[in-house]
Amino acid sequence: MGQRIEAFHYALVPSMALLFGGLSACGGKGGPVVDDVPGAASDAPRAINFAGPAYTAVDGTMFAADAFASGGTEARIDRVKGVQNPDLYRTCRVGDIQVDLPIANGTYDLTLFFAEPDEVERDARVFDVIAEGRTIMDDLDVMLFRDGQIRSGLSVVAPDVNVSDGELSLRFEASAGDPVICAALVRDKMPRASDWQLTWREEFDGPELDRATWNIEEWEPGRVNDEDQAYTARDKNLRIEDGTLIIEAHREDYDDALYTSGRIQSSGKADFLYGRFEARARLPEGQGTWPAIWMLPSDPFRYATTCSDDEGWQGSKDCDAWPNSGEIDIMEHVGYQMGHVHGTVHTRAYYWRMWEQRKGRVIVDGVNENFHVYALEWSPEKIEAFLDDTLYFTYVNEGTGWEAWPFDQPFHWILNLAVGGAWGRAGGPIDDSIF
Repeated sequence: MGQRIEAFHYALVPSMALLFGGLSACGGKGGPVVDDVPGAASDAPRAINFAGPAYTAVDGTMFAADAFASGGTEARIDRVKGVQNPDLYRTCRVGDIQVDLPIANGTYDLTLFFAEPDEVERDARVFDVIAEGRTIMDDLDVMLFRDGQIRSGLSVVAPDVNVSDGELSLRFEASAGDPVICAALVRDKMPRASDWQLTWREEFDGPELDRATWNIEEWEPGRVNDEDQAYTARDKNLRIEDGTLIIEAHREDYDDALYTSGRIQSSGKADFLYGRFEARARLPEGQGTWPAIWMLPSDPFRYATTCSDDEGWQGSKDCDAWPNSGEIDIMEHVGYQMGHVHGTVHTRAYYWRMWEQRKGRVIVDGVNENFHVYALEWSPEKIEAFLDDTLYFTYVNEGTGWEAWPFDQPFHWILNLAVGGAWGRAGGPIDDSIF
């Protein structure tokens, strides 16, 4: 039926490292349901489409027409890419905006939706979002946060917003240009449903990595994503200590690399189709770090057009493979934006070269200091990503074929800590002082 992966551990040690403390898998029905999220203590909705009409998202969430915001001017955007609900992003408020939403006292997760209405450069529109007097998003640059793709929509989740006066108040302070906001969604926490059944786990409690479950990959630098590290099988980069798997990166000369790290995957040994997957992790810090917990199809050529079994999973200049058969990123984090955690899916119809990759972002303090649970719920209908009990990304099966939904086949785990690479260096050069 399905599976759940329960506990990975990433952790920081002086040379920059990841620790994994255990894995498990569950199957069965369950999981949170996204509905019309009605207000608890009043008839006020918890989802608002600013400057636009009432709107029902593809996951069933009902956004009310704008009635709780003041100030600013209306902006309309003809085309928004990279999202499943483009109409939600086509109307926005721009300028001196204030939002006051009646709601029962409590602690909520707040999702805000943004799009860029103008042809602007990076750093031309930068602003903070303040909720209940606390800055929950700082230096938000829609274009920068969406990987420089000016026409792609952006969703950002701020967990644990506390309301104590019966009203959620939002305001915006710009350091460049004018603030912009397209929609907002207030949610309760969404803990794992009780009817998931544990079916598999790996606790990393043996003396060494279980090679019956894990494959260690040894790669030269630059093999994928222009990454700077070499991946090795040495204990220095990959080992088990005190019930945790450590992946540790080093600044060192190693063959043709200036950095080393580790990468493992479970293809052919622990493969899964549907379920809930969890990873308990603590992430490294520092500019140039790029840890990931993710999944690839165990048959990378299920939907490839010209590749043969002896080709690499990304294909080659002579054959078309990735992302035809899909990729699921449960957690990615780049050190130049500490605390910004990303969940993403890549498909033939929707990936970064087309400005169409589907992704979500959640901002949380202390990912390098505290362990968090990074989770995925995957069914034939949708994929959802969580940080602890905060839902921050949903991708719905559109029923249009494999190009948009190749997620009908077994996938396997990949755990790695990259150094640099195209995304790891996007915020500036690798900071060698972190090692």
